[in-house]
Amino acid sequence: MKARARTARARLPIVGTALFAVAAVVATVAAGCGGGAGAAPKITTTARAGVAPVPPKEGAYFGAWVPPDDPDAKSPSPSTSPSASGSPSVKPTAKDADKPGMEPVAGFEQELGRRLDIVQSYRDWGEEFPTGLDKSVTESDRYLLLTWGEADTKKIVQGEYDDMIQQRARAVKALGKPVFLRWARDMDKSAQRKRVHSPEDFVAAWKHLRAVFTREKVDNVAWVWCPSARGFGGGNAGAYYPGDDQVDWICADAQPGTDYEYRDLSETLKMFTQWARDREKPIMIAEFGVPKSYGERRAEWLREASKTLQDPQVKAVVYFDSDEQAANARDKRRAYSVNGDKHAVSALRELATTPYFNPRNLPVTSGE
Repeated sequence: MKARARTARARLPIVGTALFAVAAVVATVAAGCGGGAGAAPKITTTARAGVAPVPPKEGAYFGAWVPPDDPDAKSPSPSTSPSASGSPSVKPTAKDADKPGMEPVAGFEQELGRRLDIVQSYRDWGEEFPTGLDKSVTESDRYLLLTWGEADTKKIVQGEYDDMIQQRARAVKALGKPVFLRWARDMDKSAQRKRVHSPEDFVAAWKHLRAVFTREKVDNVAWVWCPSARGFGGGNAGAYYPGDDQVDWICADAQPGTDYEYRDLSETLKMFTQWARDREKPIMIAEFGVPKSYGERRAEWLREASKTLQDPQVKAVVYFDSDEQAANARDKRRAYSVNGDKHAVSALRELATTPYFNPRNLPVTSGE
């Protein structure tokens, strides 16, 4: 699920990244069968506690990408950022449902029976942000997960985009609220090679981007590094890691893949979580979903996923409630929306209202 890139011109020298260090020792929690059972690990981030998002002491935040109602909205397809497919039909009654972009989110929350901890937003590289949904989320008690598209890494390092990066940094800082920033997700995929070039180029661009934000004194951002989960199996996703001093959250996108008739989330995440064990970082699963092709087994998949994700190092999970990756209406392997599937909705509600995934103890209702 990739985002398109546009171009902008700018210049600014690379500067050293000043780090804000905090450490959180995470309490022991009940872990499921995802290979994460046992004592909770020590977890550290470079994020400034109380200003940028930090992991909950127990459990994991639950969030979602809920597409907008606008059928012309962008989509995170192979060439763009997200569309309307899969939006819940429930009309929300939440007090902030009338804010820009929030009606589908509030409707999804009504089906789940609880408010989201995290709401995801997708922005292209050259697209202005934060706007609309981004601001609505940060004006509420939810965290914004801002997924920012990639650009040519060599041009970033050469400073061609620095003016634009400065503008984005200042705008995010002006929000004055904690923001997860996930730049250039799935950078390990072969489709990204023309812009990413190499792991070394990606790391250099990541450091440059952080340096610009640091120069602008942006303290309210937690940096989320997020390759594909499959890149830890046959690929070399780990080679793109910028280093513990450059990353706040380690992350993976974890779709089961169209080459499997049925595959548990535990299998998709296995190699990624093994790699992550060597780092004292919180894990975010930023895109996971159960394909409609699983039919009656979707609820079973979600219940097993709940067990897998109750891992002491997993501190945030984000459901991808959309069908926009599907090639057409018959393509069920790339369709993840639970809308209209009462059994899948019920199972996802079970996951979302499990105490482990409600660390802020938000009110829970019966849902719709």
